[in-house]
Amino acid sequence: MRDLDGRTALVTGAGKGIGRAIAVELARLGARLVLCDVDEPALEDARAAVDGTSHCLIARRADVASEQEMRDFAAQVHELVPAVDVLVNNAGVGLGGGLLDTSLEDWRWVLGVNLWGVIHGCHFFVPPMVARGAGGHVVNVSSALGFYGQAGVIGYVTSKFGVLGLGESLRGELAPHGIGVSTICPGIIDTAIISTARFRGTDNPDGVRTQVGELFKRRRYGPERVARAVVRAVRRNEPIVPVAPEAWALYFMKRIAPSLGSSVSRFIERHVGL
Repeated sequence: MRDLDGRTALVTGAGKGIGRAIAVELARLGARLVLCDVDEPALEDARAAVDGTSHCLIARRADVASEQEMRDFAAQVHELVPAVDVLVNNAGVGLGGGLLDTSLEDWRWVLGVNLWGVIHGCHFFVPPMVARGAGGHVVNVSSALGFYGQAGVIGYVTSKFGVLGLGESLRGELAPHGIGVSTICPGIIDTAIISTARFRGTDNPDGVRTQVGELFKRRRYGPERVARAVVRAVRRNEPIVPVAPEAWALYFMKRIAPSLGSSVSRFIERHVGL
């Protein structure tokens, strides 16, 4: 899918950060946008940014973790178009904490958004893409922690491993239909995800939030780079796409030197202080 001009692209979690950057980049290339987020003011800002360069068909509040809300959202979208051309399952949340610190409610929350959000997106939007018979592309946003399990973020890691596995399986299934699938693994990106993340297993969650947030800011690796990687992935039908250097390092070590990758993962854990 080299030319995105006039294509219909759906982005979840489009209000801020990586999702907004993806929406703006797709709009710059002429795509018509369908956006959703749970943060309505941020969603309206994103809609305005998209309308400045292309056209936003729908910007609707929808919780990707909710089956009914995603069903209703899909029905509204498919009243306007038979199917989207590009589906970007981006919405995500952060959760710090080990097994002994993570409640079942925390598990439901992080898996609901990070994994079930991707499942809902695929369930409601991929079948119409297949039925239309005109190809398309699915982009699922995982994480560099989709390559290596790391102590202290068990719920988040589980959700992102799930997204990576889902994408690899779906890619083979959809290839005969001319639909590509890419899994994006960003790395440490300067976004606001830490501001809404939950931190368990610490007496000072605000202190940890500040510490991790400062690390992300010092990294100075913006979401625009992820957006450009997404566009390249769609155009080239790339299967797995690490973005930041640390994501590439973990990706290669997972395949070449697994024990070294585990050491790097433990170093990151100590450095971040989760």
